[in-house]
Amino acid sequence: MTRELLGSVALMFVAMSLIPLGDTAGKLLAVEHGVSSIFVAFSRFAVGAAMIALILGGRVHWYLYRDWRVWLRAGLIAAGIASIQTALKTEDIATVFGAFFIGPIFSYVLSILFLGERVTPLQTLLLVLGFCGVMLVVRPGFGMTPGLGFAMLAGLFYGAFLTASRWLSNIAPPRQLMLSQTVLGTVLLAPFGLIEVPELTLPVSGLVLWSGVASASGNLLLVLAYRRTGATVLAPFVYFQLISATVLGWTVFGTLPDKLALAGLALLVSAGLATIFVRR
Repeated sequence: MTRELLGSVALMFVAMSLIPLGDTAGKLLAVEHGVSSIFVAFSRFAVGAAMIALILGGRVHWYLYRDWRVWLRAGLIAAGIASIQTALKTEDIATVFGAFFIGPIFSYVLSILFLGERVTPLQTLLLVLGFCGVMLVVRPGFGMTPGLGFAMLAGLFYGAFLTASRWLSNIAPPRQLMLSQTVLGTVLLAPFGLIEVPELTLPVSGLVLWSGVASASGNLLLVLAYRRTGATVLAPFVYFQLISATVLGWTVFGTLPDKLALAGLALLVSAGLATIFVRR
């Protein structure tokens, strides 16, 4: 393994730890401080937009904000974040991430239908196995809760967002697309988030910043790692989020998924990794 690849892998591990860390802060805001899930989502986009705007130094591709497709993409990620924050209010972090990982499966299906990507019988089998892993986590009809329903809904929104991102990948640099999704996500969630503003005590303000900065930093590091090495090489490390989420759930909240959910997570990770290697 070259030094450059090693550095990219290290960036991926940090990025995949920061994103669940941001969700941990969101769960703490909701559970321990009674903050509305929609405000948590709104504030995450607002903090992320401010952070990315500072990094870009005021350089903005304004034409993006006149494109309805960019608004659609931002609406998908805004709905996804609002849904996952709602799920985290009542569910364990690792379980939420397990249900949320229906997103890459849904994205792959959408990419086949709308972007013309080809799929082999083996890839189809692995997608079905990954879906079975999600079902073991969620268990619809056998104790499935509204929170897990919101986690799956978040995954579907995120899967559609991933497909839209592939669709629009050539219209602007990645950091400009990230700025557009955070700015427009803030705008779209503002009517709901601003009527749910909590008392901004020091702990609440700190967690709001923690949530926004951790999430934005994770996504920026992900973009940086992909630019250094390429998505096809680093894609398997995306599943490290599930490990990070499990560790954070245990260390911060003292919770672990049950045996059936852990089996589902293991099946999901195995099928996901195999799918990526088969595609390569």
